[in-house]
Amino acid sequence: MRLSSLLALLRPVLPLILGLSLGCSLSLLRVSWIQGEGENPCVEAVGKPQNPDSQNGLDQSDEDFKPRIVPYYRDPNKPYKKVLRTRYIQTELGSRERLLVAVLTSRATLSTLAVAVNRTVAHHFPRLLYFTGQRGARAPAGMQVVSHGDERPAWLMSETLHHLHTHFGADYDWFFIMQDDTYVQAPRLAALTGHLSINQDLYLGHAEEFIGTGEQARYCHGGFGYLLSRSLLLRLRPHLDGCRGDILSARPDEWLGRCLIDTLGIGCVSQHQGQQYRSFELAKNRDPEKEGSPAFLSAFTVHPVSESTLMYRLHKRFSALELERAYNEIEQLQAQIRNLTALTPEGEAGLSWPVGLPAPFTPHSRFEVLGWDYFTEQHTFACADGAPKCPLQGASRADVGDAVDTALEQLNRRYEPRLRFQKQRLLNGYRRFDPARGMEYTLDLLLEAVTQRGHRRSLARRVSLLRPLSRVEILPMPYVTEATRVQLVLPLLVAEAPAALAFLEAFAASVLEPREHALLTLLLVYGPREGRGGPDPFLGVKAAAAELERRYPGARLAWLAVRAEAPSQVRLMDVISKKHPVDTLFFLTTVWTRPGSEVLNRCRMNAISGWQAFFPVHFQEYNPVLSPQRSPPGVPGAGPDPPSPGADPSRGAPVGGRFDRQASAEGCFYNADYLAARARLAGELAGQEEEEALEGLEVMDVFLRFSGLHLFRAVEPGLVQKFSLRDCSPRLSEELYHRCRLSNLEGLGARTQLAMALFEQEQANST
Repeated sequence: MRLSSLLALLRPVLPLILGLSLGCSLSLLRVSWIQGEGENPCVEAVGKPQNPDSQNGLDQSDEDFKPRIVPYYRDPNKPYKKVLRTRYIQTELGSRERLLVAVLTSRATLSTLAVAVNRTVAHHFPRLLYFTGQRGARAPAGMQVVSHGDERPAWLMSETLHHLHTHFGADYDWFFIMQDDTYVQAPRLAALTGHLSINQDLYLGHAEEFIGTGEQARYCHGGFGYLLSRSLLLRLRPHLDGCRGDILSARPDEWLGRCLIDTLGIGCVSQHQGQQYRSFELAKNRDPEKEGSPAFLSAFTVHPVSESTLMYRLHKRFSALELERAYNEIEQLQAQIRNLTALTPEGEAGLSWPVGLPAPFTPHSRFEVLGWDYFTEQHTFACADGAPKCPLQGASRADVGDAVDTALEQLNRRYEPRLRFQKQRLLNGYRRFDPARGMEYTLDLLLEAVTQRGHRRSLARRVSLLRPLSRVEILPMPYVTEATRVQLVLPLLVAEAPAALAFLEAFAASVLEPREHALLTLLLVYGPREGRGGPDPFLGVKAAAAELERRYPGARLAWLAVRAEAPSQVRLMDVISKKHPVDTLFFLTTVWTRPGSEVLNRCRMNAISGWQAFFPVHFQEYNPVLSPQRSPPGVPGAGPDPPSPGADPSRGAPVGGRFDRQASAEGCFYNADYLAARARLAGELAGQEEEEALEGLEVMDVFLRFSGLHLFRAVEPGLVQKFSLRDCSPRLSEELYHRCRLSNLEGLGARTQLAMALFEQEQANST
């Protein structure tokens, strides 16, 4: 009885006991097998260092390798050197561009066929060069021409290859050489190079046999173009001089083919790694619009092209073929998306319109709702200057007209031949920009529908259109560097002298202490009677500048003294501009500005000589009397206070403020650009008119009205100014005076804070 009762109690845990016993037995058995096999030589190689002594049985170290952390140490006696990184990461990685195209041209065709080649394919390739034997050839606009000075074919080809190797041999993987009477289907050629290995010596093109020889080796016909790999060009370079003296040929392509065969034993091939180089020889007086052979439709290059108009006709034909092919691919992809969407959990409801494009942006709060702009055929009700209504003109009018024409075209394509629509007028129009999709349109059109029998009827229909975002491209910009020295210019009035001491202390902490590459010039502006026979109002400023020069050896704070009854920003800048070289980068600042290292770097990067001037928008703190330390969260009109710009360490809480778009006192620009704009101003305005204009202009207005540079305005979180009321001179122009007054009024506080102050004042008056 006792045994049966014990078994009844152990029966639920019996499988667990058996499993543990079996697992322990198998583990012990496996350990015995491993110990019986002996030591693993691979484990020994990892655990112990392999050296000649250990291989001979003289191992002197039985310890395993252990990781060791090497601490960073910098000698404090050596001066700190700032490490300059390259602008692009591909420079450090050694990455190269894919393809460079070299076009062989001549004196007679440089301004005709070569220009046609440039207009049809230049925007498809990273680099397009033109080589000619004409000495001192004048390059057409937008073309980079290399003149060798000798029109002998072999000499021209040799010098072209030498130039490519010297200047671009380390930057490109493939080199395509063609003549200017060749049309190139650029997208296909770029796709071809993307499928070929760059580590092989390749001479690819339209293979031809040498004239008058029975050799099996071939050369690539120059009329159809040919590809040279970078590795082949590197191997060929030492033999170019010898080939130029030993090989005689009237054609540069034959000369190159003979040189490659004699020196490297490499001939031309038309197929490599499954990729076929397809070309087409165009018959004389052949119309490209009527050509439909498979060889023509799939060709990379077409030769010969006798005139530039034929080049443009070929480009039109191939562009239409590529566009039709793209539309067919889009339709196929949309059909696949529709089929797959039916199998998803959302079903047809998850299908966005248009098919294949992202769904509209979904706002998560009322502050993220994208608004619609209303327009008609003549006016728009969303004006840039805040006006309720303004004429629809320029690019905006062309955009609306294109949207209406597209809507009418799509309606006719859908309902023809049963109905034919004609536009009578646009009733209502709405558009908005969706960052995820593009520009959306909703149009209410009054249409006249015409049937096949001629019956007419007016209809009002609403259509929706979308202009999707195309491929994002990087705009070409001139190269800039962070190593440029910045020359800060601080104009000081007598009333601003007490505040200048705080500016100098902040300048020392943020610029002089970290040894930023920047200098400061103080422009001391005296009044007509100030400083004559009395105390110098800028004596404290001069003493503070001398103290900083003594405290920081090597630093130089220059100052200039001028006397003016009604100083204007442009006149003061004229004085500074004459004292500095033309390549000086100016940072025009104010006594309330606190420039730091990040601000100086953005000044260097955004101000581009001959291209762009930068005028940052500073963050202006509200009046501390009206503005509390924290603005009420979620109050309409107040807006969230930026935590970074408005942080006040002394009070430990964010201070309310806003980016002052009305102020334009700070600016970064080059002296040469300022002098050019100033000269243009003097040329357009002369005499008394110029004197009156200078009193009512700021430096930003000079660049805006009298310069062809790009004017870049952007918020700058690093420029934080304490509250101050600007002195609005009545000598300013009406627009500048209005902006100055508006800046002072908007800088008092947010709307909710002003309303609260008025409410408290009324409450106090009522009691």
